[in-house]
Amino acid sequence: MSRLAKKPILIPEKIEVTLNGLSAAHSQTAHRGETLTVKGPAGTLTRTFSPAVAILVKDGSIAISPKNKVLTTKMLVGTTVAHIRNMIAGSKEHFVKKLIVEGIGFKAEVKGSELVLNLGFSHQVKVPLPKELKVVSEKGVLTISGADIEAVGAFAAKIRSQKKPEPYKGKGIRYENEVIRRKQGKKTT
Repeated sequence: MSRLAKKPILIPEKIEVTLNGLSAAHSQTAHRGETLTVKGPAGTLTRTFSPAVAILVKDGSIAISPKNKVLTTKMLVGTTVAHIRNMIAGSKEHFVKKLIVEGIGFKAEVKGSELVLNLGFSHQVKVPLPKELKVVSEKGVLTISGADIEAVGAFAAKIRSQKKPEPYKGKGIRYENEVIRRKQGKKTT
């Protein structure tokens, strides 16, 4: 079993956790289920977990344990703990990813419910924005924020894949702290 699962996950003050429709304040007995809802000031997240993992919400904490001793179930326990911690952190404060659009004539702007990218192609690239995310574009920097860490990361990866940074001049879309290994161009003799 994961070392993370041996300690219960504490529920912060402004966060409300519901397991299969029963809130933590109303459940005096042990309830096992697989659908967990976390509600906080930054948003509400719901996720369905594997039936092989038992989740117990009681007295301001969440305990996770495997229902059997199979190796795959033991591996799911650590994954479940990580997902629940991310849900609590995301409902408390939004996750943020920043992308830098670099290159002459390259730009990104938000128009209504879509992101319009000029990336040196003969056409503009239009990407629809997910409803649960907030995207802001200013001076070559795209800021993507939202309560769900997976949705933020997947959308940032989708935008980056439109024009990956190239190693000679560094043009393209890259993450804020990403380091591009530069190559030396052709030498003239």
